[in-house]
Amino acid sequence: MSKQRFYVIRVALIVALGGFLMGFDASVISGVVRFIGPEFGLSSLQLGWAVGSLTLTATLGMLTAGPLSDRFGRRGILQAAAVLFAVSAIASALAPDFVTFVIARMIGGLGVGAALIVGPMYIAEIAPPRSRGKLVSLNQLNIFIGISAAFFSNYLILQWSQTDAAWVQALLLDAHAWRWMLGVETLPALLFLIGLRWVPQSPRWQIMKGLQTEAAATLNRIFDEADTQKQIADIQRNLATDVGREKIALKELFHPALRLVLIAGISLAILQQITGINAVFFYAPMIFEQSGIGTNAAFMQAVLVGLTNLAFTVVAMLLIDRLGRRPLLIGGMTGIALAMMLLAYGFGSATYELSAEGIQSLELPAAVAVQLGSLQGVAHASDVAFRQALAEVLGEDAALAHGPDIVVAAITINPGLILFGILAFVASFAVSIGPVMWVMFSELFPLRVRGLAISVAGFINSGVSFLVQLMFPWQLATLGSSFTFLIYGLFAVAGLLLVWKLVPETRNKSLEELEVELTKAKP
Repeated sequence: MSKQRFYVIRVALIVALGGFLMGFDASVISGVVRFIGPEFGLSSLQLGWAVGSLTLTATLGMLTAGPLSDRFGRRGILQAAAVLFAVSAIASALAPDFVTFVIARMIGGLGVGAALIVGPMYIAEIAPPRSRGKLVSLNQLNIFIGISAAFFSNYLILQWSQTDAAWVQALLLDAHAWRWMLGVETLPALLFLIGLRWVPQSPRWQIMKGLQTEAAATLNRIFDEADTQKQIADIQRNLATDVGREKIALKELFHPALRLVLIAGISLAILQQITGINAVFFYAPMIFEQSGIGTNAAFMQAVLVGLTNLAFTVVAMLLIDRLGRRPLLIGGMTGIALAMMLLAYGFGSATYELSAEGIQSLELPAAVAVQLGSLQGVAHASDVAFRQALAEVLGEDAALAHGPDIVVAAITINPGLILFGILAFVASFAVSIGPVMWVMFSELFPLRVRGLAISVAGFINSGVSFLVQLMFPWQLATLGSSFTFLIYGLFAVAGLLLVWKLVPETRNKSLEELEVELTKAKP
């Protein structure tokens, strides 16, 4: 490997740590929701806010990161994102109340939005053209590695917290496991911040600011002298084109010629989230606990979710140019619909009944155990009915604090069916609409409106993601697990029909050919 190639890869890997932190920060909350509900006495909607608040400010970060990076530099914004990740990790771990916790998570959301936009932008601007695609994909791959790492970290901390080791007690890991789950993110955030010291400014930004000598020095570490001068000339020409380019008005997106691609793009943006992917990623242990396997097993199965997502994302990257976009979307949406219907059936067939042995197996206060005696031998056909009975017998606070453990003791269900359904859903998503949506965004929209169209579609995608995260705990508490997953399955069926009807195949066609074909423009 040449010295120049090694340098570019090293810089790209450092910048891609922002993607790792984004995935970690977004998914680490999955292990925390089990504990913060009783800790802060949260309602189902408050729990949804604790999870979804990060996505809300991530959207703001995405909208502002680009313009700020033009003013202060790509590296400066990435450094700010690293600081935001560290501050959020520490503040959320130490949060004394719900409001402080939400504010801390929202601070992290700003870092997520900045890393999502500026990281790939920086890598694309510094990478040689022949390896740009692979290097930019490092950031996306690191997001999924971060998601898997968060699931595994949560599981590991939970296991440690249940040991009698002296260091566990000294660090208060036994009493504050969920705080350590959040706080451990400080380490990769500081590593990211330190690593950015060895990352140069983007040469495109340097030329934009009139720092041509500095830009040449940066490019000389990547290219030969002749290639460096060519890169500088290309950047200057592109910048001149950007300056002279007329700004695109939002109303241009609604031109009749763009109707097909706009409907297709927005449909994909909504479908990617409304089928429930972030309900699974952000609440995985909670979902698995609903199947009665216990907290430890639920956290372990969440690790499988992360690994499945990572593996099938790689499969999608290998197949997308071989099979095409439509086959992956149609196959994936079919799998999502079937998996959600299977989950609806699995939870719908569950029954809930407490036995004397089940009550004795629970580590409950004596008064609570006595109160549960009135539910002994009483069968309930749904999780909603059983939780309502718990709340009536124990009171809202005690039912919230002890409910998950009591459900484990009472439920009769096939947990293997639930695990298979969740993993099948994640695999179907990761091999289809998860990565394919972003690829098609770059292909569907004509060049003139592409940037604005992708921003609008991304904003809608984030908005739907926030609503799914916010509403999922309320759906479980009010509608029940079976009906909630049935709703997601019906959305997937509708999505399959929309993809079949509206979404064109874009494989093996140039962007210019697609523009002529999809907008009926004159070549």
